[in-house]
Amino acid sequence: MSSPPSPSPSSTDLTSIFQEPSEYFRPPPPATHELCTLPTGETFHLRLVGHDPLWAHHIWNGARTTITHLHAHAPSLVHGKTILELGAGAGLPSLAAALWGAETVVMTDYAEPDLLSNMRHNITSTNPLLPPSAHIVAEGYIWGRDFTSLLAHLPLTTGGRGFDTLILADLLFNHSQHPALVSTVQGTLARNKDAVALVFFTPYRPWLLELDLRFFELAREAGLQVEKVVEERMERVMFEDDPGDERLRRTVFGFELRWGDLQAEV
Repeated sequence: MSSPPSPSPSSTDLTSIFQEPSEYFRPPPPATHELCTLPTGETFHLRLVGHDPLWAHHIWNGARTTITHLHAHAPSLVHGKTILELGAGAGLPSLAAALWGAETVVMTDYAEPDLLSNMRHNITSTNPLLPPSAHIVAEGYIWGRDFTSLLAHLPLTTGGRGFDTLILADLLFNHSQHPALVSTVQGTLARNKDAVALVFFTPYRPWLLELDLRFFELAREAGLQVEKVVEERMERVMFEDDPGDERLRRTVFGFELRWGDLQAEV
């Protein structure tokens, strides 16, 4: 007599029905590292998260062009200044600003544990290169929310009234968040004629360029003066297989935002 057959899932054992295949849950991709060379010659390895739904696993062209602009105008944008970066990702512009003599740098991005941990790792790894007076921190922040915790990092001498320089690099693709971004700029930009928000972006989806540019309409409505200061064409596009005008997809546009009413007083 043969042994009785093993029970089938349809008869007595239903647990196997709900077991996912072994390959179903894939581990997240590992972190990557990129050697960054700044215009001043400093080099350091920047760690990038393996994958992020907010695209923080890339160094975007807007960030690369922002550091070129910061270097070219360091006396007015960086030296001894307080700086806030929104949507920092790995934090390249923030780290460059700290290396070049900013007084205080606050790099922020979505409050996701891996993303925050990675930003703090990059701060720690570049710390030996920083000047002794540098103060740089990473914080989680959701655009448009209460920004009191960000202002708390400002030196006492500023009275906590706002940052000298804001950095927004390649954030405008998120059209639904434009009002929140403008609100954050209003709440964190120091109220003086020299305070400036740098907004650099590439129209990675050229057919939506008009929607990207609506950010600046909202900024003007909020009392900010908008001035285009950069148009730089990169050597290559970031995503070669993407559709749309290649010339636009490798062009970085840079704008400076300042308080309009204070410029009128000059």
